[in-house]
Amino acid sequence: MKYLSYWDRIIPILSIIVYASGIFDFNIFGQFLVVALLIGSILSAVHHSELIAHKVGEPFGTIILAVSITIIEVALIISLMLAGGEKAMFLARDTVFSAVMILLTIVIGICIVIGGFRHFEQKFDQKSVNTTLVSLVAILVLTLVLPNFSEGGNYISFSKPQLILVSLSCLVIYIAFIYIQTIRHRNYFLTEKKSEEYTKENSSLILNIIFLIISLIITVLLAKTISPTIENYIIEANLPHSLLGIIIALVILLPEGIAATKAAYKDDIQSSLNLSLGSALAAIGLTIPSVAVVSTIFKIDIVLGLNNISMVLLGLTIFTVMLSLSKGRTNILYGVILIILFVTYVFTIIYP
Repeated sequence: MKYLSYWDRIIPILSIIVYASGIFDFNIFGQFLVVALLIGSILSAVHHSELIAHKVGEPFGTIILAVSITIIEVALIISLMLAGGEKAMFLARDTVFSAVMILLTIVIGICIVIGGFRHFEQKFDQKSVNTTLVSLVAILVLTLVLPNFSEGGNYISFSKPQLILVSLSCLVIYIAFIYIQTIRHRNYFLTEKKSEEYTKENSSLILNIIFLIISLIITVLLAKTISPTIENYIIEANLPHSLLGIIIALVILLPEGIAATKAAYKDDIQSSLNLSLGSALAAIGLTIPSVAVVSTIFKIDIVLGLNNISMVLLGLTIFTVMLSLSKGRTNILYGVILIILFVTYVFTIIYP
């Protein structure tokens, strides 16, 4: 029983062993084992992220989790781009858009609904939300909407000078946001909620960070191993292939989603919003510059402009989030509407 207390370290290591052995290729039992270890690795990542947040304080804890997941997501996108294929040029756009829609609709929506049912009404610092949203809106328009109106490219992608300018703009905005969040106006993002849940934890901060990274990496790798099985089910059901990207994005973002939901359940909606909005900003603010560098070096064409339906949904989502979070208080209705927007997003992919 003593060793069960180290489950958060045993499961990621066991997952690595199973992944390296290739057992998932043999039979249906291997696939079920991978799913079980995938869930365990996600829970391990959430556990270590909460330990880190408890030790370093907010908003550093949420930043570490958001940036860690984004870096791994970027590595996955780049590896798929380099592997080539006819869909490679759309990978960055589709992945970033899926991540942003998931975080802004289903994650924030569930947090507001759960927090609202348990605590009726939850308060947060409106200045923190405004700071994040103004940065997020600027980057989203620059990267996913502007290409459709650019004459320098081909109306769905940028010319090289335009891509460089937009990439630098993303980096500058994100760095400025991190400076505001951690130094200049850190008080905007602080929470008054104190948790005693991890006071008896005696592991070192470095160890928690290492196992957080290991858990996130193996989560992505295990998600890739079950993706062919999911893809086969999608093909057999005559569903759009892009649905696979949403499912994989949901799996990769589960650690952030669970951490945000747990915070809302504990009446800490400030941490939930810090994580959800900050992750959306990191997902696009770090991904686009990284992809731009790779596309330039390896001469890979990338498409960033969204189609008309996606642009409408993105605009509606941003507008709804801004209105929902404009008063510094949550309301269950706001959460319900955001969840419906996510359902609409998935529905328009299945029935465009």
